[in-house]
Amino acid sequence: MKRPAIAADKRTKAGGSPRGTEYMDWHASLWPVAGSPDRISGIELNQICDIADLAREDPDVIKLWIGEGDLPTPDFIREAAVASLAAGQTRYTYSHGVPALRQALDRYHRRHWKVDVGADRFSVTAGGVQAIMQAFQAVLSPGDEVIVPVPAWPNLVEIVRILGGKVVPVNYRTAEQGGFRLDLDDLFAAVTPRTRVIAINSPSNPTGWIMPREQMRQVLDFARSRGIWIVSDEVYAHFTYDGTIAPSFLELAAPTDRLIVTNTFSKNWCMTGWRIGWLIYPQGMSTIFDNLSQYNTTSVATFIQHAAVAALDQGDDFIKALVARSAKGRAIICSALDSLPNVRVFWPEGTFYFFFSVHGMNSAYDVARRILREASVGVAPGSAFGQGGEAYLRVCFAVDPELIQEGANRLVDFLRKVD
Repeated sequence: MKRPAIAADKRTKAGGSPRGTEYMDWHASLWPVAGSPDRISGIELNQICDIADLAREDPDVIKLWIGEGDLPTPDFIREAAVASLAAGQTRYTYSHGVPALRQALDRYHRRHWKVDVGADRFSVTAGGVQAIMQAFQAVLSPGDEVIVPVPAWPNLVEIVRILGGKVVPVNYRTAEQGGFRLDLDDLFAAVTPRTRVIAINSPSNPTGWIMPREQMRQVLDFARSRGIWIVSDEVYAHFTYDGTIAPSFLELAAPTDRLIVTNTFSKNWCMTGWRIGWLIYPQGMSTIFDNLSQYNTTSVATFIQHAAVAALDQGDDFIKALVARSAKGRAIICSALDSLPNVRVFWPEGTFYFFFSVHGMNSAYDVARRILREASVGVAPGSAFGQGGEAYLRVCFAVDPELIQEGANRLVDFLRKVD
């Protein structure tokens, strides 16, 4: 078997975050001259991308590191984009998004969660990342604290830091029977007078945990009583494996609650490269988010927005098929590694990620590099997800089940002999 050509590791940084020597020289010389604030110069390189960059173009590597499926965007969405281009819909448009898309988003939420949001509370963004960025731009001041259950998606943590906020981590607990859970006593105990936001990602990347509706109710009541914001990232709501859709804070909240919900078209409709998402804001904040959109991106490309209307209105069957396909991948990879005595398996309730721990693993980043080099499988190191993730690895199983099976076979062979 051909193995990926990986250069000798010249990357060193305290705490194990990789940096190339050329990068380090440039970084050390440029930033002090540029006078960049610490919150910018201290941004961590993404370890997932660091691993992926070692073998992105190697055809023999099974790539399970990045959070996206391997299917192309469906034809009906691409055709809608082409039709929009042909119609000349290529000019500036409303900062909040074209009215047709905001109305389609309202229909989508009525259909799936039975909630009456209203088209005027949606704002279209350049992907889910920008939705989260604008959510925190709207409510966060330097020095404010954000409560974040961890391990967590690294982009969320770095967005808070970029804006001058302070992340207060609250570790998930693990249940004896397997799986992750969030203890609300831990969450509430982390709150201080500086707490501005509680950030919830459910279903959770990377753990696969889903917040129960009753916990949502308790968090909402707690936040209301203290004037705390909730930023809820609900990107993976459809990716559950019990036949239901994940609960949403929107089902419990009033239109004036301090709640911002973020989402994206990337996962449900295989549109990662299109860069389009949305957020839902409380009544009375339209001007704030109109301005944030205007000064962040002006607007999302008009023809992409019209393609997104097709995704929302015609894409429910595609989502169902995609989730069913992911369920097969979940069963394959979890079952395969569950047979190993040195691997602790947590079957994910949601998302399309499998987060597992390996007994005796001291550096997830080093093990991920070994797996790439020796087994030709690309996995994400749990250390990329911050506190609590150091003993874990993450794989994305939203790919062809046959590919997942081959990846599982290679991982089992590797982990049987890992020391």
